[in-house]
Amino acid sequence: MTDIAESSDERVKKKTRLGANYWKLWTASVTSNLGDGVAQIAYPWLASAVTRNALLIALIAIAQRIPWLVFTLPAGVITDRVDRRKIMTATSVFRAALTLGVAAVVFLNQDALPSPGDVAGGAIGDPNTVVYLTLLASALLFGIAEVLYDNAAQTILPAIVEPEALEKANGRLWGAEMVMNQFVGPPLGSLLVGIAFAVPFLFDAGTFAVAAALIFALSGAFKADHPDQEGEGERPRFWDEIKEGVKWLWAHPLLRPMAIILGLLNGLWSLGAATIVLFAQEVLDATTTTFAVLMMAGAAGGVIGSVAAPKISQKLGGGTSLFLTLLLMPATLFVVGVASNWVLVSVMFFVSALAGVLWNVITVSLRQTIIPDHLLGRVNSVYRFFGWGMMPIGLAIGGLLVNGAEAVGTDRVMALRLPYFVSAGALFLVFLWAAPQLTTDKIETARAEGIATKKHVEDRS
Repeated sequence: MTDIAESSDERVKKKTRLGANYWKLWTASVTSNLGDGVAQIAYPWLASAVTRNALLIALIAIAQRIPWLVFTLPAGVITDRVDRRKIMTATSVFRAALTLGVAAVVFLNQDALPSPGDVAGGAIGDPNTVVYLTLLASALLFGIAEVLYDNAAQTILPAIVEPEALEKANGRLWGAEMVMNQFVGPPLGSLLVGIAFAVPFLFDAGTFAVAAALIFALSGAFKADHPDQEGEGERPRFWDEIKEGVKWLWAHPLLRPMAIILGLLNGLWSLGAATIVLFAQEVLDATTTTFAVLMMAGAAGGVIGSVAAPKISQKLGGGTSLFLTLLLMPATLFVVGVASNWVLVSVMFFVSALAGVLWNVITVSLRQTIIPDHLLGRVNSVYRFFGWGMMPIGLAIGGLLVNGAEAVGTDRVMALRLPYFVSAGALFLVFLWAAPQLTTDKIETARAEGIATKKHVEDRS
């Protein structure tokens, strides 16, 4: 009996072991996210050196988000048609070349730019159309590459680790990404910008090149199998494949409400994010330092959440964990709305970020488990279309709420608090509707069915 028990334990350990391919992917992601953290400082700092027009600067951010609205669904079809390792390698190489191009443009125009130190004091050189258009175009192209890369990255993981290890794999991956993106990258970016404007872009290009090499080194084939398609027969039309992904998601009794809930969560949370800088300055009397602490508090919650999420999910159950997330979201937003102290708000940001990562670890791992491999890219893209598509709508509503409240005579401070109260109330209604639909029994049943279906397909092949 002892030998049998030990043999069973060894099988469990083997299934939850992450393996060499995972650590190559992990290292690639950590490296590229370090570059992303550097870019968080470099790009806006450079933009502020060539224009102080808020609308022109906002257009750069909009350009990077547009692909999530118009390219996400086609990207899902591409992810299911093409080897996912090749997509990730190609987009990483593309981003490295694109960033080198930005660095070259900046270097050639450096004499026309104020120094990074002068920009900190509010100085601005003559308007530089070449540099601005370079930033605008690169933001759009980066957004397209990001959509493809991120979709492929989420869909490649089930081919690298066993279903039983997905929550652990996702948690470790997101935790490390957040550390690099939010804690290590920005201070390093500030240091590199201080040397010269072109330096952080050269560094960022290098991180993409390293990531491309590591992903290229993954062993195995990562093109989705299509069990219903034999030989080299004619594939369905592109639009038909998109519709197949939409129909599959909409017909699933658990993923359909989960996608809608995610869209509502992201959209309503964005109401407050629209004016967070003004709220911090005028309501919390935050300085630039304390504002940075607010942002880092959210990042800290995300990091701890990424480590704790698998354990919380295992102890409480997936449904109870999501119930807790849905309850914490409106509660933390309400406290932020009534708060006048930045320390209290930073604690709320910490808690809400922890809850958000808990949601992501559970739901992404579930999707990776239950969606058939040949549909994973498309269904995942439809799901993320809901989640990301609601965010710009929420941002717009948040700004309109503040302006509308002031237009009818509401006090400025109360107007800035209003988006948090509205989003808290609406999210509480979402909680009442959503919680009964996301039970542990439903989640575990869907997970077991997904594992059984994938095993059946593997046995047939």
